[in-house]
Amino acid sequence: MDTITIPKKITEKGELVVIPRKEYKKLLDLAKKRVYTKLDKDLDQAIAEYKAGNFFGPFKTVKEGIKFLESRRITKTKK
Repeated sequence: MDTITIPKKITEKGELVVIPRKEYKKLLDLAKKRVYTKLDKDLDQAIAEYKAGNFFGPFKTVKEGIKFLESRRITKTKK
């Protein structure tokens, strides 16, 4: 059985994880790819709407902002 000695300088800053090089390369490739989630799509849409001028505010006070939000609240109808 082979033995590897790892210097304390390397391990003192955190945990050390040893994985095969193939797995490491897969991990790097995954990190380079951007996972596009629903949140990303919603954020892109919100930014596009903002740039198009489709937004409300700024409000002078928090109360004014809350009042605006409550006025636009959608109420559920009873069935």
